[in-house]
Amino acid sequence: MLKMRQIRRRIKSVRNTQQITRTMEMVAAAKIRKAQMRIESARPYALKMIALLEDVAYHAGEVYHSLLEIRPEVKRIAAVVITSNRGLCGAFNSNVLRRAEGMYIRSQKEGKEVKIISVGKKGLSYFRFRGVPLHKSFIFSDEPSYYDSSLVADLLIKMYSKEEVDEVYLIFNHFKSLLVQRPVEHRMLPIVREAKEESEEEARREFLFEPQAGEVLKALLPTYIRTLVYRAFLESIASEHAARRAAMKNATDNAEEMIKTLTLQFNKARQAQITQEITEISTSAEAVKIKKIRER
Repeated sequence: MLKMRQIRRRIKSVRNTQQITRTMEMVAAAKIRKAQMRIESARPYALKMIALLEDVAYHAGEVYHSLLEIRPEVKRIAAVVITSNRGLCGAFNSNVLRRAEGMYIRSQKEGKEVKIISVGKKGLSYFRFRGVPLHKSFIFSDEPSYYDSSLVADLLIKMYSKEEVDEVYLIFNHFKSLLVQRPVEHRMLPIVREAKEESEEEARREFLFEPQAGEVLKALLPTYIRTLVYRAFLESIASEHAARRAAMKNATDNAEEMIKTLTLQFNKARQAQITQEITEISTSAEAVKIKKIRER
């Protein structure tokens, strides 16, 4: 009887947990749709920004800007590691942190100084636990805004402009689909100016810049960096919700399997108890019958 009571309590506990994981799965699924809409809304702006930057850079000629300066020797690196504030999202955080730690160890072996900039509570806790010094840490809400990403971008622009670092990397989860989120290591600074091939139609166009193309380029570069950081934030948010949805779905399915196993154990225990009771009743009845026969 005690074993059946324990199994019954465990079934109830697992069923309550299953209700929580199913609810979290539904909430994550709703948030994924919202995050996808934000990415799709920001993507045209980002693509136009890149195209505009390429056009202006092509027509600006030789313009000096600190964000375009490529250092001959890389001695100091800044790495922005974007994680979540909450757990229960599978390998979302561990994949990014493993990628960041691998870069940190590899760069140190090459004799480079790495300045880690952590974004999110999970990254902050991990680096503190591992004893990795942090240059700066940011903790925003679960839905960071463009202003929040601008704080990180402005810090990176300042560090690179003052030659505190020679390269800047973004390490985050890239959202490819609901089932695929991959950690990426994207070099954001310096900005490399690539040669652009123009078509005949583009070659006949005449561009008038007011002010000069160089001044326009200098104004666009900081905005371009802020846009890159904001896109990384959006990609990370969507990946987090997708990973949490998958983790909660797996937890819900595992709870269902556990309930089936526990129910089977409960039925077996109940059947064994009933069999034992029937045996005891039959034995008692047989003993009473024998006693009556002897009394005669």
